[in-house]
Amino acid sequence: MLKLLGYIGAYFLFLKKVFKKPQGAKVFRKLIMREIYDLGMSSVGLVAFISLFMGAVTAIQMAQNFQGADIPVPDYYISYATKVVLILEFSPTIISLILAGKVGSYIASSIGTMRVTEQIDALDVMGINSPSFLVMPKIIASVLFNPILIMISIAMGLVGGYLIGEVTQMWSKSDYIIGLQIPMATRLFVYTFVKTVCFAFVIATVPAYYGYHVKGGSLEVGRSSTSAVVWTSVILIILNLVLTQTILS
Repeated sequence: MLKLLGYIGAYFLFLKKVFKKPQGAKVFRKLIMREIYDLGMSSVGLVAFISLFMGAVTAIQMAQNFQGADIPVPDYYISYATKVVLILEFSPTIISLILAGKVGSYIASSIGTMRVTEQIDALDVMGINSPSFLVMPKIIASVLFNPILIMISIAMGLVGGYLIGEVTQMWSKSDYIIGLQIPMATRLFVYTFVKTVCFAFVIATVPAYYGYHVKGGSLEVGRSSTSAVVWTSVILIILNLVLTQTILS
């Protein structure tokens, strides 16, 4: 328990260094654009592909549940339920867990490699705040672009549900569109994007912490990347419960 508290304290001290004495805006702009491509744009294809099939599977499951119910349920509730599930849970949570693996391992390994090759030491010698220089652009890029990835995920999931309906003829096109037009409460959208931004912050900072504090060689970098992905996923799941209880209750 004390060891865990030590890690938590070290993480927050690391964040204090990240937000202290940032570099000039001109330098940050270039770094942020590069990180947006590395952390966000490179994930668009994967997110779209997974979401397309995720939406199709969700729609089929909803259709099986509703059409097999003892009480008749209109077919347009299939697309409405699919939309609610995608917006509230599948897109923000499942996609964030996938990004924790893809993006988190990249962040931890790239910063860890800089640590073991003494590039971070060189930045410190030059008087550069290395935590801020290396991590702040990743935080900004993740917080800005991850909501876009989640919107793409939601859209592709709904498209997947529409396409599987056309293929299987389990529901009509008009019913699916009617269900999509049923309004949702505004706080549900707020919940989704607040959760997405919080998840983006965790995905950027926890792997960066592990990579920054690597000691040893390439083997330790690999172990650090694995630990970063595992603990980022654990924190996301716990944070998901906390945010759901806080915002939706």
